[in-house]
Amino acid sequence: MDEERQGTPEFQETTQRLTQAELDARRASRRASQQRRRRNSVFQYIAILFMAAFVLLLYTFMMERRQSKQQIDELQQSVSTVQSLQNLYDENARLKEEVNSLQLQINGLENQVADTEEGQAQLQAQLQSMEQTVTAMSWFWQLNDAYVRGRFNQCRSLIASMEEAGVAELLPRENAASQDFLSPADRYAEIHGRVVK
Repeated sequence: MDEERQGTPEFQETTQRLTQAELDARRASRRASQQRRRRNSVFQYIAILFMAAFVLLLYTFMMERRQSKQQIDELQQSVSTVQSLQNLYDENARLKEEVNSLQLQINGLENQVADTEEGQAQLQAQLQSMEQTVTAMSWFWQLNDAYVRGRFNQCRSLIASMEEAGVAELLPRENAASQDFLSPADRYAEIHGRVVK
């Protein structure tokens, strides 16, 4: 009976439909598997692109970080250089102030030296004048002693020597001991007037 059915056109048509359906199903499954493969390859391609983009971003980040670190190092060196220069400027200003202070001290000391030299010159002149006065007084006492003893020739000789040496003008004009007695200059003039004619 089965064999009879197989020979019928309906059976053949059903078989063709079944085989057509099987073919369609197979085609559909092939298409589905091809689409799956295509989808998988697209996903793989997208994953590879994401990985490449990530690697590039990571590489760019590392390069930027390295460059930033170099710039930071350069800036730190610049800052330390600026600080060193500022320290040098401050030191230079301090040294200039010290130089000015020392220059003022030198000027003050030079003025003191000049004043001291001037004072020394004045004292030297006073000393020289006093020495000449002492010499004049020494001759005066010899003259006075010779006059008191009545040695008029010796007095004339002493007066001539005093005038020749120019010490007669150096005799004091005031008597430091007392106002009651004549000054050495006045006494010399008195003796001169009496002895030299």
